[in-house]
Amino acid sequence: MRLNRQDGGRRRCISVTNNEVAADEQAALRKAGLRPGDADWEKLGICDYITKPRIDAAITGKTPDGRDIEGDYKFTDEFPMAEGFEENAEFFTLTYETPVTVSHNRAFGRIAPLLWMRAGSEGGRIDALPAKGWEVVDTYGLLTDLDKAAHFCKAVEAKGSTRIAYIVTDDDRRFQAVARRLPDSVEPVRLYETYLTNFRFSMGR
Repeated sequence: MRLNRQDGGRRRCISVTNNEVAADEQAALRKAGLRPGDADWEKLGICDYITKPRIDAAITGKTPDGRDIEGDYKFTDEFPMAEGFEENAEFFTLTYETPVTVSHNRAFGRIAPLLWMRAGSEGGRIDALPAKGWEVVDTYGLLTDLDKAAHFCKAVEAKGSTRIAYIVTDDDRRFQAVARRLPDSVEPVRLYETYLTNFRFSMGR
């Protein structure tokens, strides 16, 4: 963030951590009848208690309780920490979903960030299945009702910035029919081959 501030850059960073609780705290929490996964346990983990608040504070220039951060950044570019940065951040929690839950459309809210990231992690995000059967945001669109394909394709073309069109169907012929109606600049991606095969990172695949 400091380098971006210095030269107007557009660097990005992906930071990954677990939510481990310190050993001495674990003993006290277990004595209180808590265990990993409980809200009162997880809120003391390194990610939720340290990493997220620290990143948020650096960007906003404010402590978790809303006070301006005291002190200055030093060395090549000195400025008050309270100024923060013109940056943004998204926080995601890794979960474990069963293939059945995903394929039966019961886990879209947990899968939604992957679609946004696949499309470049920019602009708006579709966090819930659209009631009208389709939705288009800045860099991608989602079609869940193929009977609304004409409206969807028209909206994608009008948006002009769409990179990916996610089409929910297990019928390859209908998928191809919709794909042919999209602008050449838009990548069609079929969902419910399943989400799990669209985003397979394990075993080198």
